[in-house]
Amino acid sequence: MATTIPDPHLAMVRPVIPRTPDGCEECLREHAPWVHLRLCLTCGHVGCCDSSLLKHARRHAGSVGHPIVQSFEPGEDWRWCFVHEALV
Repeated sequence: MATTIPDPHLAMVRPVIPRTPDGCEECLREHAPWVHLRLCLTCGHVGCCDSSLLKHARRHAGSVGHPIVQSFEPGEDWRWCFVHEALV
């Protein structure tokens, strides 16, 4: 398993409630499929992963500046920083 790094962006992590617990916010609106889901730990946006065609989690991080996501898949609790491209 990859090691995690100390990350200054962790200061942006907040207690969040998933805005769309049933799936990727944009994919649900666009009726598009996704592969896996990621939860923004700053605002609660649920987006699709980089293996998904539209990569909404990464797009959200880049457009609003919320770099830390957590897997929104059952049984997974890892976190990722899009800025550092690393587990945190």
